[in-house]
Parts: sequence; C-alpha cells; structure tokens
Amino acid sequence: MKAIVRVAQLLLLCLLSVAGPARAELTIQITKGVEGALPIAIVPFGGNAGAPDDIAAIVTADLKRSGRFAPLAPSQFIDRPTEFGQINFGNWRSLQVNHVAVGSVRAGGNGYTVQFQLADVFQGGQVMAYSFDVRANELRRLAHHIADLIYEKLTGEKGAFATRIAYITAAPGGRSYALVVADSDGYNPQTVLRSAQPIMSPAWSPDGTRLAYVTFENRTSQIVVQDVYSGARQTISASPGINGAPTWAPDGRRLAFTLSKDGNPEIYAYDLGGGTLTRLTTSSAIDTEAAWSPDGSSIVFTSDRGGSPQLYRTPASGGSAERISFAGDYNARPAFSPDGKSVALMSRSGGRFAIAVLNLATRQQKTLTEGGMDESPSFAPNGSMIIYATQRGGRGVLAAVSVDGRVQQTLLSQEGDVREPAWAPYTR
Repeated sequence: MKAIVRVAQLLLLCLLSVAGPARAELTIQITKGVEGALPIAIVPFGGNAGAPDDIAAIVTADLKRSGRFAPLAPSQFIDRPTEFGQINFGNWRSLQVNHVAVGSVRAGGNGYTVQFQLADVFQGGQVMAYSFDVRANELRRLAHHIADLIYEKLTGEKGAFATRIAYITAAPGGRSYALVVADSDGYNPQTVLRSAQPIMSPAWSPDGTRLAYVTFENRTSQIVVQDVYSGARQTISASPGINGAPTWAPDGRRLAFTLSKDGNPEIYAYDLGGGTLTRLTTSSAIDTEAAWSPDGSSIVFTSDRGGSPQLYRTPASGGSAERISFAGDYNARPAFSPDGKSVALMSRSGGRFAIAVLNLATRQQKTLTEGGMDESPSFAPNGSMIIYATQRGGRGVLAAVSVDGRVQQTLLSQEGDVREPAWAPYTR
C-alpha cells in the first residue's frame, strides 16, 4: 500500500458498504533469531494442577520469541525442581544452561499464590525471588510479567511481554472490519469496535487507556477516541473531506491528524480539553501521517511536496518543514522510537516496500525487512522490536523485527486480513 495513495483513497472509502464482524487470535512463528541466544530452563511450576494457565509455558514462549533466549525443551530436563533448595546445579550445568527458573502455583482464597525464583547455574546462587497473589484471570498477565523480570535482569533492558497491541482485521472480501486489542503474543483478543465500514489508523494514548482511530461508520471519515475499558467514544473530527491518521502528543492532551477541510490535506493539532484546532503545515502537496516526538517538541510527517512521498520534520507548534529522508524513492508511515532518537518507516527501493529505521542524528537509514509489502511500523515500548503489517500467501498478517534486524517473527491469523498494528505503551 502506498501511504499517499491511501490518504487520497479516504474520500473514495466513504462510498463503500460492507457488513459483519471479524475476529481471530494470532499465533507467533519465529522466522529468525539471534545466534548465541542465552540458554535458559523454565521448569514447570509445581502445584499447577487446576490453574487455567501454564505459567512456565507462557514464560518460555515469551523468552523464545524475543530471539534473545534459547529455552531448553522440557523433554531434556533431568529433574524438575519447584524451589531453589531443590535445584541440583550439577544436572543443569551438564545441560549447558546458564539460568534455571523454578516456581509453584497454589490455589487459595479467591485466587492463586505464585512463587518464582531464578538461579544462576554456574554461580550456584539465587538471582531473584518473588511471590504474587493473583486472581485466576490474572495468571496469564502475571506470566508475562515474570518473563519481563527475567528479560530485564539478564539483558539489562526492560521487557515488553506484558504489553498489548491493537490492530485492524478485515474479513475475506472486505465484508466486515474490527478493531482488536490483544496481548503482545496475540492471546486474549478483545474486539473494541465492529463495523460494516472500514476502520483505519489506530493510535494509543500515552497512558494506554484510549485509542484514536478513523472510522467510516456514517459513510464519511471521522476521527474517534475510544476508552478501551469503558467503551465510551468521542468524535473528535468529522469535517468535510479527509479526516485521517491521528497521533497523540506525549502529554495525552492533544491529537495531530490530517484534514482536507480547506481543500488540501494538511496536518492540524487539536486540543482535547479546549477544542482548539491549529493548522501545522501549509503546502500545495499532501501532508499526512504525523508522528509526535516523545519529548513533544516536533512532528515528523509524510509529504509529497518534493515530488515523491518523503519524511519531513517541523516544530510541534508549526513552521518550516525540513526533509529528513533521502534513501530510496518513497518513504512514509513514520513512527518514533521511545527514546526519540530514530524513526521507523516504510521505504521503497527497487519496487519493494520494506521497514527501515532512520537515525535522526546521522540521517543514516537501515533497512530491516525484505517482505516486499511491509508497512505500518510501530515500536515496542522498550524500543527493542518493531511490529508491522505485511503480506503472506496473499493475506495481510502482522510481523515483528528487532531494531537490529536479527530477530524476526510472524504473527499468523486464522482468517481474514490483519493490518495496521499499534503497540501500546507501558501502563501502570
């Protein structure tokens, strides 16, 4: 998909009519990992009988899909300790694992008590130990949290397994659409909105409680903000023409989006508290797909003012725009890294669209993928991975790649097309 063409098609989409819901869980297929991934063993937790989720299996899957760890298969375990004092370090050294995690799940009261310990096999010492009291429906999220704890302790980087993603699904033939929120591993999908009309451009608020998106429910484009917990919705813009590509300011008080109400697609900022609308760009070309910098000082956007779609940067208050992308003949769909030092984008070279990362200090651009139809990048909140949309077997699917390109995975859907992912920020 071409970004500028997509914006122009917003007006045409107003004429479409489709019907019915679409919903499917995603499954992850690792296609490329890091050589020298850390060997680790996650032993099945004791007392797990009757618990609705297998914590050890979830932690193992999380660490494996990161590409940074090589969990040992349970079939290779010599023994299965459930607490630190039961660990025979000689057995685990013979299996060449660096660390072993043990734990237990005990039912009690209104939920479960989960105990977890991580040990250094070669030092023979305890690295961390935790105890949690949770309800049954919180076990899976707790497993992701434990994976985050292990990931951060052993890599020095904050984990992002307990975060969520949003994405759009389209039933075969474009008969229906849905906005879905799921765990980062594709489980626990929750449909936020079902529509007989297209849904586009989901964007998370900085606190992770709301989604801004474009809907065509009334056969015209509208920008809506919806609370993902209560379902409460607020229409932000329904101006004549294009209402598209919303993005949040880091303070959560403003949105930037594209409007064509004055005749040409330009970028505007909207104050959610006061209702003030401020025009940020002025050009005879198409300006769209704004991305707000994490410090709130600037906006990067897509424009064809130079003859082809490229990325430009302007102060968040508006003003002159500077072109920042030069590699390839087409660059669009910018997404800031959490530290604000780089931008992920879709870039075309040799007729193929790929996900790339642009270093804002050096202006060096690095291509990370080779899919041919890769678009809609979104950073994980720890900046380690980028989720994006691509094509596999004629269907839209989601994929993810590490920022160095060494880890790749595909998130497979059971049916229909999946598109336009947005990775949620950390929440309290």
